[in-house]
Amino acid sequence: MILLGSTGSIGVNALHVASRYGLHVEALSAGKNIKLLNEQIEIFRPKYVCIEDKNSASLVKHEHVFFGKEGLLEMLNLAKSEMVVNALVGFAGLAPTIETLRLGKKLALANKESLVTAGHLLDASKIIPIDSEHFGLWYLLGERKVSKMTITASGGAFRDTPLERLPFMTPEEALKHPNWSMGRKITIDSATMTNKIFELLEARWLFGCSTLDAIVETKSIIHALIDYEDGSTTAHIANADMKLPIAFALLGKVEDTVLPHVNLCDVGSLSFKKIDPNRYPIWELKEDILQNPHLGVVLNAANEIGIAKFFEKEINICQIAELSKCAYKYFSKLKPASLDEVFAVDKEVRAYCQSLKLS
Repeated sequence: MILLGSTGSIGVNALHVASRYGLHVEALSAGKNIKLLNEQIEIFRPKYVCIEDKNSASLVKHEHVFFGKEGLLEMLNLAKSEMVVNALVGFAGLAPTIETLRLGKKLALANKESLVTAGHLLDASKIIPIDSEHFGLWYLLGERKVSKMTITASGGAFRDTPLERLPFMTPEEALKHPNWSMGRKITIDSATMTNKIFELLEARWLFGCSTLDAIVETKSIIHALIDYEDGSTTAHIANADMKLPIAFALLGKVEDTVLPHVNLCDVGSLSFKKIDPNRYPIWELKEDILQNPHLGVVLNAANEIGIAKFFEKEINICQIAELSKCAYKYFSKLKPASLDEVFAVDKEVRAYCQSLKLS
């Protein structure tokens, strides 16, 4: 396989699965964690390697090193593997998604921004999602008629923080996820609930369901639920570990034990809560963007700029949603009709958000 984003949490788990099942890793790409990349190169002996920064190429212990966006796309074309795992973070993952599909390779997608920004222009039937929520929905689907799909949210770092304290929380506090350790961006997206809006947009393209929702389940044991027309509801329950959806994405089917089963007696109890727009103001956009999913590119660009401003301490965490909502309203009439237009809109929204001053 070709693994894009090998040093992130999804990438590391994908390599665990590759090692366990003896899968050949032909190519790796990574960002700035050259130390971990070199360790992966020593173990998996890939034919090709790509990194983000050309200036770090001399640090990589490999003779075939590509760099940057162009190098990544060149590597995709040279590699013979039919399976690509795209675990890149952010809008940067869209171009390799497009190229993978153009080349006719199989795409196991953990880069949610690809579908969020361009889902209306991509063939979702050729995409295998790597996400516990979408894996859960897929796992539950059968022949019965679906009435509604629901995914769950942990609530993020500030799910129990008094509302009046939210504007004063620091980036360091925002990165303290209560349930697991993830990358910086997705952890902030979890704290603001932007992550769940993105996942609902993904579900819309992946499953063609228009009735979608998310709820808070704080123990992260239930990942997805489906309401059927007959009045029944089924839940997908599993320990929170990405190796399970990754294994299914790479192998097609899994017949041995990947994870230990959940012991419900040990869990004791589960609680569920609606997502409160007072705590997660981005949630005010949920219904509108599900009706106008082509505006996902606007929301994503604004959110990425907002997160950068938050880490620079130019805005507080509540203002990430404020920035996103301002951009969403300003660009509400746009409807990119091609992939080139998606890239143009992304650039325009970023420029607007960079210059926007929040009170």
